[in-house]
Amino acid sequence: MTDKKVTVFSTPTCPWCVKVKDYLKKNGVPFRDVDVSQDYKAAQDMIRKSGQQGVPQIWVGSSAVVGFDKTKLDSLLELK
Repeated sequence: MTDKKVTVFSTPTCPWCVKVKDYLKKNGVPFRDVDVSQDYKAAQDMIRKSGQQGVPQIWVGSSAVVGFDKTKLDSLLELK
């Protein structure tokens, strides 16, 4: 598994955000969860870096995954 820093930008009402965080936990991937509905500065930073407003956004190092793209996440996290 990768040792890159993982950050999840999410909102509490987003079902895909819950699914991706559960998936990371199930696979033992430590991550920082940033609630962009409460942190305007983080939301602006997320949009500036990715060009996307949608959540979840999962950042593995400097690579972004917008939405729960399991295949891309597995590749970036070196899972399976």
